[in-house]
Amino acid sequence: MEATNNPTYHVPVLLQESVDGMDIRPDGTYVDLTFGGGGHAREILSRLGPQGHLLGFDQDLDAERNVPDDPRFTFVRSNFRFLRNFLRYYGIDKVDGILADLGVSSHHFDDSERGFSFRFDGLLDMRMNKRAGLTAADVVNSYDEERLANLFYLYGELKNSRKLAATIVKARAGKPLRTIAELLEAVKPLFAREREKKEMAKVFQALRIEVNGEMDALKEMLPAAIEALAVGGRLAVITYHSLEDRMVKNIMKTGNTEGRAETDFFGHSRTPFRLVNNKVITPDEKEVGRNPRSRSAKLRIAERVDQKSGERMGKGYR
Repeated sequence: MEATNNPTYHVPVLLQESVDGMDIRPDGTYVDLTFGGGGHAREILSRLGPQGHLLGFDQDLDAERNVPDDPRFTFVRSNFRFLRNFLRYYGIDKVDGILADLGVSSHHFDDSERGFSFRFDGLLDMRMNKRAGLTAADVVNSYDEERLANLFYLYGELKNSRKLAATIVKARAGKPLRTIAELLEAVKPLFAREREKKEMAKVFQALRIEVNGEMDALKEMLPAAIEALAVGGRLAVITYHSLEDRMVKNIMKTGNTEGRAETDFFGHSRTPFRLVNNKVITPDEKEVGRNPRSRSAKLRIAERVDQKSGERMGKGYR
C-alpha cells in the first residue's frame, strides 16, 4: 500500500535517540510495535540494507494508510500484545531490535470523531481499534463508583478520584453520559480553573488506558519482547506516564514487570538485560518547543544478554 503524504498524522518523539539506541544492523530484523504515522519506521528502514526487514504493528485501521511501499516492510494490523503469535506466524525466531512509542498519535487527539480529546465535542469513544467493543461511554456509564474511582486514581493519578467517581455516578443517574460535552459538564466544577486542562487531560488519559487495556497489553508484550530478542538485540521503549514507565524500568532491571529481583545459586542478579542508558532520556527544550506533546516522554533502552554468562553475544550466537 502506498503511504499517504500526511506529515501531521504524528510527530515522532525522540526519533534519533530511540533509533540510534537500537544500534541498527543493515541485515537485521526489527519490530516497530507502534507504527502510527510511520515516523520511527521510516527512520529504521533508512538504516537497513536490502537484506534487512522491519515489522510494524498497529491495531488502528487509519495507520494502514501510512504504510511505506517497501518490500522490506511488513504491516501487522494487530495489538502488540500478540507479538509472539505474529513472529511465529511469519516464521521469525529472533529479532535484533524492538521499538515501542507508547504515546497516542496526534492524529487521534486531533480527530474529533475518535473522542480522545476534550477540545472537541463528540461521542465518548477512545477506542484505538474501532472494531473493539468497549468505549469510554461504556466505562463511564456501567462501572460502579469504586471501580471508577480506582481507575481514575491508578491511570490518571487524580487525587480527587473518589469525588470524581461519585459525581459521574450521580450525573448519569438522570441520563447516560454519551458525549464529551456531557462528561465535561458533569465534572468541570470539580477542578479549579487554573488546573482545569491538566486535570481533564488526566481524566481522559485514565479512560483511554482502560478502554484500550493498555496496561494489560504492555504487561503481556514486555515478557514476549524478552523471548523475541536475540542476544545482543535491543529494546527501546518511550513512555508517557509513571505506571507504564515503572513497568518498563522493572523489566529492564529485573526481567519482570513487578521489579522482583531474582538471583542465581551464587547470589548474582539474574536479568535478561544490560541497561544501555542508565539515566532516562528525555526530549530537549528544542524538541518540546517543536512538539509540546513530547514533554512527558521518557526513553529507556536495554540490550538482551546471555543470562548464563551475563555477557553480550554476537549475532552469530543464535
